[in-house]
Amino acid sequence: MTGLAPVLQVDGVTYRYPGTEAPVVRDISFDLARGETLCVLGPSGSGKTTLLKLAASLLTPDSGTVRLGGTPVTRPGPERIVVFQDQDQLFPWKTVLDNVRFPLRRVGVSSAPAGMANYRSGTTHERARIALDEVELSDAAGLFPHQLSGGMRQRGALARAFVIEPPVLLLDEPFAAVDAPTRERLGALLQRLQTHHTPGVLFVTHDIEEALRLGDRLLVLARDGTVQLRAAASSAGPEELRRSIRSVLEG
Repeated sequence: MTGLAPVLQVDGVTYRYPGTEAPVVRDISFDLARGETLCVLGPSGSGKTTLLKLAASLLTPDSGTVRLGGTPVTRPGPERIVVFQDQDQLFPWKTVLDNVRFPLRRVGVSSAPAGMANYRSGTTHERARIALDEVELSDAAGLFPHQLSGGMRQRGALARAFVIEPPVLLLDEPFAAVDAPTRERLGALLQRLQTHHTPGVLFVTHDIEEALRLGDRLLVLARDGTVQLRAAASSAGPEELRRSIRSVLEG
């Protein structure tokens, strides 16, 4: 934990998709502070992505509340940026630079949106150039997404996510589609960006090693959409913690 007040609070959320009987997530609660990473693991169908969409207000819970800075939220906003695993999330008709400039144009650069205390001033061009430099994509600013490798496209997605300095970043297996070495480099890049910009990060993954490497805390879901394990990444010996997680994932 960072010792800071929670920036995101999810309190007792339950959700079932229309036409289904059983909830996909059941009575889940957690807090997220600025500067920390909460990794969510679970087997397929346990509700990991659904939980992330609820945190983003892309879905409305049947019961429970999502709060941002203590205030209930029911609609998506620039304070919670989502990055999915799809490598094609950049607009194909825009250059890399214009992709990164896009969210700045949507929220404006003259003042900080509500809840975004760290928001910085500057023209959209200046801000986007800085963001590209942070992810080592400055030389690709004029290229289009189809001209980039998978890892470069994900770096572009991270630049676009961090450029407006949201207090909360919601990542749904963002590195799942790249090879292992690239995945580790992207994870290290994410940690550097988080240290500089200090968002709270909710990171959905199916990879135990990735969760232990990137997470401060872990939340492990069972197949019925309930929380079966909460742990600090260093709260137990590595093998003991791995066994506990695998027990839930394989159960």
